[in-house]
Amino acid sequence: MRLPGFPRRSIATRLFLTAAALSSVVLLVASVFFTAYYRREAEEIFERRLDVYLRAIVADVSESGQEGRTGPGQLGDPQFELPGSGWYWQITRMDGAAHEIKASRSLFAERLPKLSDLGVPAEIGGSRRGYALGPDGRRLRIVERVIDAGDTGIYLVQVAASSEEIEEQIARFRFELIVAFATLAIALAMVAAFQVRFGLRPLRQLQRELVLIRRGERDRIADAYPSEIAPLADELNLLISANRDILERARTQVGNLAHALKTPLSVMMNEADAAPSALADKVSEQARIMRDQISFYLDRARAAARGGALGAATPVAPCIEALLRAFTKIYNGRGVAFSSEIAQDARFLGERQDLEEMIGNLLDNAGKWAHAQVSIAVRVESSTCGAGRGALTVVIDDDGPGLARHLRAQATERGRRLDETKPGSGLGLSIVVDLAAAYGGALELDDSPAGGMRATLRLPGF
Repeated sequence: MRLPGFPRRSIATRLFLTAAALSSVVLLVASVFFTAYYRREAEEIFERRLDVYLRAIVADVSESGQEGRTGPGQLGDPQFELPGSGWYWQITRMDGAAHEIKASRSLFAERLPKLSDLGVPAEIGGSRRGYALGPDGRRLRIVERVIDAGDTGIYLVQVAASSEEIEEQIARFRFELIVAFATLAIALAMVAAFQVRFGLRPLRQLQRELVLIRRGERDRIADAYPSEIAPLADELNLLISANRDILERARTQVGNLAHALKTPLSVMMNEADAAPSALADKVSEQARIMRDQISFYLDRARAAARGGALGAATPVAPCIEALLRAFTKIYNGRGVAFSSEIAQDARFLGERQDLEEMIGNLLDNAGKWAHAQVSIAVRVESSTCGAGRGALTVVIDDDGPGLARHLRAQATERGRRLDETKPGSGLGLSIVVDLAAAYGGALELDDSPAGGMRATLRLPGF
């Protein structure tokens, strides 16, 4: 049961939204993972460059006894010669009292902080590596190592570079990753939509076959369905067969009951007529009332059974055209003309004889009261109850005297005649009301634009 306030969403929408949500989560997690992996790789490559410079300076200090290289070509990177370039090296003598410092020209008059003073632990081999703020406020990646050059002294060799280069690489990688994953997400959404549509195709086919059964164009569901839906189709076929069997038994029982009751009543009426008396006349009168009541309610029961049958569908146009030909001949002497406007695709979910009885009674009533014109219009409208059904609406107008609003309810009462000058038993409109109700429809009486009465019959369509 759908909760109030929550929209009803199709299975296709649920599957698509689920696939889209899961794909988005997977892509988000993947983007975080790949970004972290790329950052680690970028930092390792960056540190390998710093290690190369560090080893070059250490080798020079160890072998030559000098504090460091001075020419820009000695380290192979001119950025060490540009002031404020973000690439620095520094050599600090640790065993001297004055702690002599030799630095790259890029440091100008500034100095690099020591990682040992910042609490960075030494790695195996005595080297340290970490982040620290440089002299110009930049975040630097620093690699340092203490070497013992023997008689020439003990030195702290440092090589540093701004981490902006790493961040720029990561930012470019993140942008390219977002573009790639966004494209992938769109592709996955298209694939998911196609997969859902393709996967639910058997359900749509099942729906179409049920519509054909309801229209009476097919008597069972085909067997060619996937293994997941085939049991459902089989159960529906069994349900349809069981429905037909129940209705057939109901019709048989109704017919048997009618025959069993009418025969004794006929005998009672014949016996009463054979011996006239006050008692016999009363018995005959009541027996005829009982016979009429039995016929009326048995006919209503049969209509209700037919109304619930699957596959009972009647084309409306041929039925009404045959009725119009008959009533044209009947009322031709009074000069009453019949016109029609019928939707050719209109179908009634019921049996032809019930449709003929309802519309025939309405046309007959309109023909009796019309001065010169009776019109009938049949249209198919979309149903407000959903379920893919339509509503069949039959509108009959005449140009007669019409009927007062307070008398319309009385006109549909069984056996009630508002004018004894017109032929008939007074059962016509009540029969229409009962038959329409048996099929889930209704009859409405209103004023006609032609000046007489309008009868609107609403019945289930297809």
